[in-house]
Amino acid sequence: MKLVIISHTEHYKTADGTIVGWGPTVNEINHLTAVFDEIVHVAMLHHGEAPPSALPYTDTAISFVGLPAVGGVGIQAKWQVIQAVLRVIRVVSEQLKTADYFQLRTPTGIGVYLIPYLTYFSNTKGWYKYAGNWNQEQPPLGYRIQRKLLQLQSRPVTINGRWPQQPKHCLSFENPCLEDVDIEIGKAVAALKHLDGVINFCYVGRLESPKGVGRIIEALSGMDATLKSRIGTVHLVGDGAERMAFEQMAKNSDLSFIFHGFLARDAVFEIYKVCHGFLMPTTASEGFPKVLAEAMAFGCVPIVSNVSAIGHYISSGVHGFVMDTVDIPNIQSNIQCFMNLKASEYNNLKQHGLQLVQQFTFAYYNAHIKEAILDTV
Repeated sequence: MKLVIISHTEHYKTADGTIVGWGPTVNEINHLTAVFDEIVHVAMLHHGEAPPSALPYTDTAISFVGLPAVGGVGIQAKWQVIQAVLRVIRVVSEQLKTADYFQLRTPTGIGVYLIPYLTYFSNTKGWYKYAGNWNQEQPPLGYRIQRKLLQLQSRPVTINGRWPQQPKHCLSFENPCLEDVDIEIGKAVAALKHLDGVINFCYVGRLESPKGVGRIIEALSGMDATLKSRIGTVHLVGDGAERMAFEQMAKNSDLSFIFHGFLARDAVFEIYKVCHGFLMPTTASEGFPKVLAEAMAFGCVPIVSNVSAIGHYISSGVHGFVMDTVDIPNIQSNIQCFMNLKASEYNNLKQHGLQLVQQFTFAYYNAHIKEAILDTV
């Protein structure tokens, strides 16, 4: 059974000719070989050096077909998407000739025309994966068009969260990010964590204002001196155009902030292992960030904002702290409540988090695909 995946996922060619791609997506595809005999990933091939977060494919059953690296913000970027239309359709069409199923990962610039193309000009079975905020009130125009087209689909569409008046063909799916061995290791690590000594925090994601990185630095730096004396290290993993500004903010603080940049998956997991709380006071449009499930798997209690599908899974007082507003006083109040938890309360949050993340394993995801998609389309 052959699957063709079409996406905007960034890929690079290393010095020895190995193709590597954005780690979370490549890892997900590596595990899909448990369901499909052959997988072809049609995606963007970029020039330059791959980031540390990029991974190679681990199975010879997976092959990569490159597309021109188009998309982004601005008129020039949109024009590049238009210029590449015929080439992209030609490549996709050729791969679909021998495919049993396709998966188009949206939203993406090429999705604006690939959704209509697949809808009206392809008989191949398949489904669409919408990884953004399905209920975003004012999405960018391209996202809005794609979401509307997907609402009118006859093929399945997998989305984050569970929404009122959700069309029947729109299926709620979790984004997989954990192996069974991660769950077992995480349980052992979480069992040893306590709040009696120094408390470490972490954030993983894009370093930008909408994601709340500046709010994290400001909130922690302005905490009461007694609480700050209990804070060990704040780990910030990721990169972005605002990184230097955030580093300057952190220098003016009397806390220990470490900016790691992009890290490989195993290195990120090592940070989760030494941290007690995961901070994400985001106002950005989210689906359900995989990093939340990863962090909870290792006993990091989430202190997060109620954006998109986050509140569909994480409940205040059950798994962590979910904030409806992310001003500095409220962030500080929630951090203070976390730091002052009784041992039994902290253990309960960790335990409920470990139960929740079972839904984010690759095994769970693969079984869900078989049941909800392959057995129905």
